[in-house]
Amino acid sequence: MLAFSLAYDRGCIPEVSMVKVSIITVNYNQPEVTEALIDSIHKMNDYFHIEVIVVDNGSRVDPVPYWTGRYPHILFIRSEHNLGFAGGNNLGIEQATGTYLFFVNNDTIFTPALVGGLASYLTEHPLVGMVSPKIHYFENPTMIQYAGYTAMNYYTASNACVGQFEEDSGQYDGIKGPTGFIHGAAMMVRRKAIEVAGLMPVNYFLYYEEFDWVEAIKRAGFEVHVNNDFSIYHKESISVGKNSALKTYFMNRNRILFIRRNTTPLTTIVFGLYFLLLVSPRNIIGYIRSGNYQYISVFFKAILWNFKNATNSQELGFTLK
Repeated sequence: MLAFSLAYDRGCIPEVSMVKVSIITVNYNQPEVTEALIDSIHKMNDYFHIEVIVVDNGSRVDPVPYWTGRYPHILFIRSEHNLGFAGGNNLGIEQATGTYLFFVNNDTIFTPALVGGLASYLTEHPLVGMVSPKIHYFENPTMIQYAGYTAMNYYTASNACVGQFEEDSGQYDGIKGPTGFIHGAAMMVRRKAIEVAGLMPVNYFLYYEEFDWVEAIKRAGFEVHVNNDFSIYHKESISVGKNSALKTYFMNRNRILFIRRNTTPLTTIVFGLYFLLLVSPRNIIGYIRSGNYQYISVFFKAILWNFKNATNSQELGFTLK
């Protein structure tokens, strides 16, 4: 449980202009990308009751001394080790003073009205614990990446990202309300929801931690929404590459871990059979056809991790060796 309390409870709704929003992002070896985000916040954001927190997650070269001089009004936190997506964001949570916490990937670019619009939405809907905006691909700004998620099929650990790869012709404008999951690239979270549900789960290190967090926040009695009236641009997969061994490992390892942590033993067994008998052959054939033979051993390493580790095991790094 977090060591701070709300200035109001769920039955008392403040004026939105008085609500402070903490914008939190994590940098790892990408100072120019993070600087582009900071510059977009300064240029595009028109909601002024904010604080910006940047966590450097063990970058090889420490950018914080330079940033402190360039951006004196931003709080910079330096971790000497890479704590993963969740661990880095949790450092930001510990220092944040906002009523709402807006977690954004460092490879996102803001749009006008984004922060104020989402803050207003949480203020008007006190049972909503977290909300994501519509997300567009930065490289193709008319193409949608996210407009919501469908519900999860826990027997196959499968769901669909609504609107992904569609040209945005306004088909999702005005659509807001419950969604299967928020998107980790941009999610505004009510502080009270974090106090009740806990911090972001660190045992994933990379990928699926926001899905697990959604499950915890729902169990805590809050709703999870999307609001497509507001949007953000995302340079997807800059950190780990659009197709990499790192992504292959954690996407498969954590897909299994998510089911183990959030379903019944029977559902986990059914999913395990599905994954071993259908997903594994399909993925291996795909690696062979694409010439990515090195991914085969990475894939099996991801599976083996789940046999060796409990559902609350933490991993602070990854190596292919």
